[in-house]
Amino acid sequence: MKLLKYIALASVGFAASSCQSFLKESPESIISEEQYYKTQTDAINAVNAVYFLLNSGGSSVQTPYNTLFNTGMNFAGDDEDPGPGATNPDVRSLAVLAHSSSNLRVYELWQQHYAAIKKANVSLEKIPSITFDTTLKNRLLAETKFLRALYYFNLVRLYGDVPLITSYQKYINAGDYAIAKSPSTEVYQQIEKDLTEAASALPISYSSPDVGRATAGAAKALLAKVYLTKASLPLNLTQHYQDAVKKAEEVLSSADGGTGAYGYDLIANYADVFLPATKNGKEHIFSAQFKSNSLGQGNNQNPRSILTGIPGLTGAYADMVRFYTVGNDKFFSVYKLYQPTDKRKRVTFVTNFTSPINGRKYALPIVNTAVQNDSTPFFNKTWDPNSLSLTSESAANVAIIRYAEVLLIHAEAENELNGPTAKAYKSLNKVRNRAGLPNLTEGLTKDQFREALYLDRRLELVFEYQRWFDLIRQKDATGKSTFVSNLVKVGKTNATDKHRLYPIPQSEIDNNPKLEQNTLWK
Repeated sequence: MKLLKYIALASVGFAASSCQSFLKESPESIISEEQYYKTQTDAINAVNAVYFLLNSGGSSVQTPYNTLFNTGMNFAGDDEDPGPGATNPDVRSLAVLAHSSSNLRVYELWQQHYAAIKKANVSLEKIPSITFDTTLKNRLLAETKFLRALYYFNLVRLYGDVPLITSYQKYINAGDYAIAKSPSTEVYQQIEKDLTEAASALPISYSSPDVGRATAGAAKALLAKVYLTKASLPLNLTQHYQDAVKKAEEVLSSADGGTGAYGYDLIANYADVFLPATKNGKEHIFSAQFKSNSLGQGNNQNPRSILTGIPGLTGAYADMVRFYTVGNDKFFSVYKLYQPTDKRKRVTFVTNFTSPINGRKYALPIVNTAVQNDSTPFFNKTWDPNSLSLTSESAANVAIIRYAEVLLIHAEAENELNGPTAKAYKSLNKVRNRAGLPNLTEGLTKDQFREALYLDRRLELVFEYQRWFDLIRQKDATGKSTFVSNLVKVGKTNATDKHRLYPIPQSEIDNNPKLEQNTLWK
């Protein structure tokens, strides 16, 4: 997927080169819609544009998997806070759950996803009429359906009922764009339809330069996650636990009790899951792709996690762990939830940085009477050791779904369906063993197994844009939501059930008379 992010930049470069003749009254190089969507290349570029809104970045734009999910979602949860370098008032208000329907990040999440869905709908309408290789055409259409499903999956989890738009909107009258919300169950039905159709038409894998595009395994893995989400809160459609188990087992290898023939497995060394040198390996089912030192296509999240003032490194320290009080420790965080032997701890976090200029180590000690020599942990999953001179050009991918998560989905759904069976233990223990942890204790109750799995899921997926969605859907032994209690536990005492959904952006309501605000935000 090396070329997927360059389409928009190419158009920007074209516009810049044409500036010297901008006074001409008759443009000579504008391509109308009727002239476009004629060739195989046009079709490929149209689909590339749908991918582009996963991860494009720069100084003036944030997209979901290139900092927007962090500034617009992670900060609202219990693992992370805006650091000193995060000065945007909308970001900081979101972090303390004081956001409103006019919050910029609430709007940008909505806008970015619907912009991508619009591009997907254009591709699905225009590509079928283009004459070119049928196999490639079907693949491109399937990729587009996968991406549209992913974008809608994010929207329905963030906002609940949302407008479901599945056709290319090309209206003359503004009133035609006024569309009411569809129930979330209908949105999920469309997501399932898109993923099912995508899985039947997508290939198992790709060769260069197409590595990173959506595959059949990715569609099935995401569908398993969709079923688990529907079975969980707030929908609580528990019959879908069976669907989640079934679909996960279609992805899992035979060695892991499944029927999948995709070659997926855990990468033995947890650090290699995130390093650019080993990305797109056997654990990476689908990721947002980044490339270093090439037209600004790096992962912009990376410098946000680096301490400022280190010679040779550019750090903003805009992302920091959420500190809260546990017992006498006023500087407790997710970092301290790991067992000492857990290999994930030293990969997910670092407590110091080495200057490439003078070789000295730089840290941020904490005056913590409860823990002697305590020091601030920094998120580390976007670190690129080959991009120190320009840290914003990290080539570290962002995992959207990986094999470890499919194992966790399988274990959770199996436990909810049948209790902690041997299958559930096997899937969870594989993730634990890779982390250097022993097998989970045998003989746990369903509730005990659930709690153990929730913790391992949290520690496995820190800083991968998963925690907020898990906070929304997870429950306690009585079946009640743990959303509020988990946030109160870390000091967000103003958390209420209304925060489980974002408000519909006020600007969207102002422009669309059929769009109603979410009930608890009225």
